[in-house]
Amino acid sequence: MKNTIIDALEWRYAVKKFDATKKISDTDLHILKESIRLTPTSYGLQSFQVIDVVSAEIREKLKSHSWNQTQITEASHLFVFTAQKNITSFDVDSYMENVSRTRKIELEHTKAFGNSIKGAISSLTELEFVPWNTKQTYIALGFLLQTAAELRVDATPIEGFDVAAYDEILGLSEKGLTASVICALGYRSVEDKNQFQAKVRKSTTSLFMTV
Repeated sequence: MKNTIIDALEWRYAVKKFDATKKISDTDLHILKESIRLTPTSYGLQSFQVIDVVSAEIREKLKSHSWNQTQITEASHLFVFTAQKNITSFDVDSYMENVSRTRKIELEHTKAFGNSIKGAISSLTELEFVPWNTKQTYIALGFLLQTAAELRVDATPIEGFDVAAYDEILGLSEKGLTASVICALGYRSVEDKNQFQAKVRKSTTSLFMTV
């Protein structure tokens, strides 16, 4: 018997056509969101937000800036991962307060950790910061894809979209955010022939190297 994790990964694929009539249950949606919330991030800052786009009107607008990919409008849910353009001292202080409250330790005992984060972040230029922070959203995306596969919820990551248009349509710039990656979530259509194709991957021996 195969490992259930590997079974799930072999089951999943990037769906090209979703069944628009099928919706993700509230229970599974909660689990999917929790998988993102529990994702590890640099310093534990979680310096991103995920927008669950439920408005059909907004999805239609986004579709026209996503190469008209039908997954944008057909999927049960559309998650837009957005990265913060900067992290302020206030952000770090708020995080330290959360650490203090959650772990029941004096706020003063978090000061050294907070100052360390502030020092590391301040050393990054604006051109360095956004790419670094965008990577955090991809870690979260990976956890989402794995969780979705185990729930047998289809998930299609999408990078083909106009970032500037998404930022404008979703009002991200004024929030200090920028779109980084999308994930369409739902259930495959019986008309999607891609589900019957063999998964093409490199062999383990060619992908891994031991030193």
